[in-house]
Amino acid sequence: MQVMKGKRVQGWFWLLALVIGGLLIWGTQHNAGLYHDPIMKVTQVKTGRATKETDDFHNQDYQTKQTLTGHILNGSYRGRSLTVTNTYSQSGAMDQRYHVGSQLFVVVHQHTGQKLTATAKDVKRDTPLLTMIWVVVALLLLIMQFSGFMAFLSVAANGVLFLMAILLNGSTQGAQVLWIFGSLAIVFAALTLWLVLGANRQMLITLATTLGGTAFSIIVALLVFHFTHERGMYYESMQYVTQLPRPLFLAETLLGSLGAVMDESTDIISSLFALKRERPELSANQVFKSGRQIGSTIMGPLINVLFFIFVADTFPMAMLYLKNGNSWGYTFSMNMSMGVVQSLISGIGIVLAVPLASFLASRFMEKKVNA
Repeated sequence: MQVMKGKRVQGWFWLLALVIGGLLIWGTQHNAGLYHDPIMKVTQVKTGRATKETDDFHNQDYQTKQTLTGHILNGSYRGRSLTVTNTYSQSGAMDQRYHVGSQLFVVVHQHTGQKLTATAKDVKRDTPLLTMIWVVVALLLLIMQFSGFMAFLSVAANGVLFLMAILLNGSTQGAQVLWIFGSLAIVFAALTLWLVLGANRQMLITLATTLGGTAFSIIVALLVFHFTHERGMYYESMQYVTQLPRPLFLAETLLGSLGAVMDESTDIISSLFALKRERPELSANQVFKSGRQIGSTIMGPLINVLFFIFVADTFPMAMLYLKNGNSWGYTFSMNMSMGVVQSLISGIGIVLAVPLASFLASRFMEKKVNA
């Protein structure tokens, strides 16, 4: 009976999720009135012939001109028809191809006595974005249920806090960036662990490990910077920075290291609590050794995950540097070196978190962990 009831509830959840997803997709296709910038819906596309382009470094690409016909969906020009030209390349590095049904943000040009013209800025992206958010939330609730909801809530809360920190940093012209994001790191860790683990001893041990491992990694990095006089640190490679780059780099590294250390600390301490629950006779020394074994298993894949994320982030720009005649050394220095340093600092935090998590769990865990 309970099984049938559970299946019925799961079926209703899937139905509700599908209805909500359909409404989101439909709503984002018809919400142009919520935007201030004019939005044009493409109803007809004429595509010209591709022309070959070659630059000074013998890189070849093909450019194609499109003539887009459509009508404005919002604002004072709503319902007006117009024609827009768009040129896209085969590589798609700085442009993109538009299709019938695409909704585009446009800049309207109105001249007295002349036909209405416009320039395409970018495509409207809220439909795929909200669809992906819906898929993530639906899967979290379906698979993890209440735990999934709390995980999503922690991400949403941290997103709001991060936005507030950015606004505060902008209002102070970046003068207090380290204090702002250092405090934010503590709030991030405490709020996330409280929502995911609850207010208990496991949460406190995980929080202490997370903050301790992150602090140790930053301290080690600052000591290395001091003794090496920061040779090889190309802060000028941080593009579009309008404030002092060094404090901003440290704040960025602090948040990155926090995420890596929190991930590992949560895995190790949760595993040790589960082990203690199953085998309450284990001594503190045995728990410590178990934590080190768990950490040695987690540490390698986690460091590799950080490396892959770093490579994925820098790979497109590195290829662009190399294709435009830059050497490997210059490409690495100006595009990849700062990311490597951040990965190494996060790796230090990951390594140091293993003995720290094992020690704190073995010393401050209850003698008998309740289920």
